[in-house]
Amino acid sequence: MKIHHVSCLEDNYAYLIIDESTKEAAVVDPVEPEKVLKAAQDHGAQVKLVLTTHHHWDHAGGNEKIKQLVPGIKVYGGSVDNVKGCTDKVDNGDKISLGADTQILSLHTPCHTKGHISYYVTSKEGEEPAVFTGDTLFIAGCGKFFEGTAEQMHQSLCVTLASLPKPTRVYCGHEYTVKNLQFAETVEPDNAKIKQKLSWAQQQREAGLPTVPSTIESEMETNPFVRADLPELQEKVGCHNAVDALREIRQRKDNWRG
Repeated sequence: MKIHHVSCLEDNYAYLIIDESTKEAAVVDPVEPEKVLKAAQDHGAQVKLVLTTHHHWDHAGGNEKIKQLVPGIKVYGGSVDNVKGCTDKVDNGDKISLGADTQILSLHTPCHTKGHISYYVTSKEGEEPAVFTGDTLFIAGCGKFFEGTAEQMHQSLCVTLASLPKPTRVYCGHEYTVKNLQFAETVEPDNAKIKQKLSWAQQQREAGLPTVPSTIESEMETNPFVRADLPELQEKVGCHNAVDALREIRQRKDNWRG
């Protein structure tokens, strides 16, 4: 499979996933459908389905339009997430096939929204898997707890997503990496991996390049929200368990002006 970024709006990413043997494609959160379909055309791919991570307009807002532009397209979304234009509702563990070689597994990752879905994508070709995390997991960050609790975010990040294979590539919904790593430094000022990644991310952005993808392994090393399970991090933020630490870090981030 081949994965291509499509920059949308101010700082959103939509993604094009192409099954190479058939040139069939899925698009993740195509908020600007014309842009995404143009990218598919440029790569000689035919878009067959939409994977919506959650109902917020900057992710699901292009679904109705893409249905007009691609008659018969399937639009997937979380079963309890009220996704605009959804034709096929998915729950945790549901599987979707793309082309001949690509499999997509739906993972329920609630908190930012009640029915948020992350999509774990594997290929028979033997390349590293990928996960599309919308606004649940960002590089070095996580989404705001709009419709859920710290307990849910802990389950979504530290259990569901952190249990994926470490080389899994992480494709998130926004380009927030530099700010997230600057905040991460305030939580763990002595974490050398955060410093290294921040320096790299700043260089990427200065060159006009994306900081996506990350990997699950890198997130476990640099993302304070994913690291909330670690006793040493809990101690740093004055907490005694992972859920309290996650809640505390989120409150700090909400009030942080970097």
